[in-house]
Amino acid sequence: MRKLLFILSFIGLVAGGVTAYVSAIVQPPLPPAFNPPSNPYPNGIYAEGMVESEQPSGENINVYPEVSGTVARIPVTEGLEVKKGTVLLVIDDSIQRATTLQLESQAQAAFTLLAELKAQPRKETLDVNQAQVVAAQASLKTAQDELDKQQAAYDVNPKSISKDALDSATNAVATAKANLAVAEKQRDLTKAGAWIYDIDNQERTYNALYKSYLSANALLSKYTLRAPADGKVLAINPTVGSYVSAQGAYDSYTQAMDPVLVLGSARERLNVRCYVDEILVPRLPDPSKLKAQMSVRGSNVKIPLRFVRTQPVVSPKIELADQKQERVDVRVLPIIFGVEKPKDMNLYPGLLVDVYIGE
Repeated sequence: MRKLLFILSFIGLVAGGVTAYVSAIVQPPLPPAFNPPSNPYPNGIYAEGMVESEQPSGENINVYPEVSGTVARIPVTEGLEVKKGTVLLVIDDSIQRATTLQLESQAQAAFTLLAELKAQPRKETLDVNQAQVVAAQASLKTAQDELDKQQAAYDVNPKSISKDALDSATNAVATAKANLAVAEKQRDLTKAGAWIYDIDNQERTYNALYKSYLSANALLSKYTLRAPADGKVLAINPTVGSYVSAQGAYDSYTQAMDPVLVLGSARERLNVRCYVDEILVPRLPDPSKLKAQMSVRGSNVKIPLRFVRTQPVVSPKIELADQKQERVDVRVLPIIFGVEKPKDMNLYPGLLVDVYIGE
């Protein structure tokens, strides 16, 4: 028993010594995944920057619809290069299309009636009126002949024709003359064609309906979003079946309204837009002597930048990380640099970088 206790004690002593030795060993620290960005210039100015596609002016093109509705079709994909006028997105236009067709039909009907008024007199109608004149002339001749016979008989023998019969024949002639005058005036009215006031009124009606059709057709074209310029599709925020409006598309992640589509430059060249704090603006070197370098976060890559232009307006600063739009007291000056994309590294528009500006 004592021998067993001695053995166990010896084993415990050895185990304690090994544990103490292992615990005393100092593990060398692991090297950092990347070094923190450092200022390469003696008096360099730091600014936050964002990578964007190269644009001659302004920023990336944010596409918003001018009408609201459900997305029916998206014929493009992200990363696709498109030409100016390419269809980017189609909103359901069934109601507006039906309204446009209805107004077009009304305008066509008004134009047909206007053409009918301008084409008067119609030959067939004029022929009928002329026939009515001939018939009235014949009736007048018949009545006149009857009156002449009775008048001749009355002149020979007043007792051969009653006074009433002679008066009736005289009245029949007067009635026939009146009917002939009406027929002639109706013929002249038909020959004169449509009244100028009726034509003017119908012409104005047609113009009003046609302009309503043009307005509806112009609105119909707004349901199809087309590329305003050559470029590359950087982002498509809605999906088929989702609702979009003039405020854009709702993002359930940020709970904000985003542009329906974002277009960047079709060229592979990129820019970096950095924002210099207003306190540091007086320290900016002359543009001819200005140099800059950017550090890509999460790496040791440092890329020289080429000065492109300054956006000459100091604006309220926003928080770039989540694009919050609240205005603060700090104001910044935007400066745009050109960057050559490294062959061994991917750069995408929207990437946040650290920029140092020196002389």
